[in-house]
Amino acid sequence: MPPEKPSHHWPSTKAKQALAALLRTGWTIKRQSGTSHRILARPGWPDVLFAYHDRATLGPTALKVLAKKTGLTTEDL
Repeated sequence: MPPEKPSHHWPSTKAKQALAALLRTGWTIKRQSGTSHRILARPGWPDVLFAYHDRATLGPTALKVLAKKTGLTTEDL
């Protein structure tokens, strides 16, 4: 039987939790405009716009796109 592939199923998550996971993995807030628009920075990665209010729910597709830009994994959440 072949080994199981890691799960790439993304759960719906609050933006506040996703941002906390990014900050734990080395991203920093470079600047912020208002309550929702943040530019995140990490050495070796291009800057990323994180434009979600803390209480907004990010669905699986939004998390997958964010993960592709930031290297976030389901285990980081």
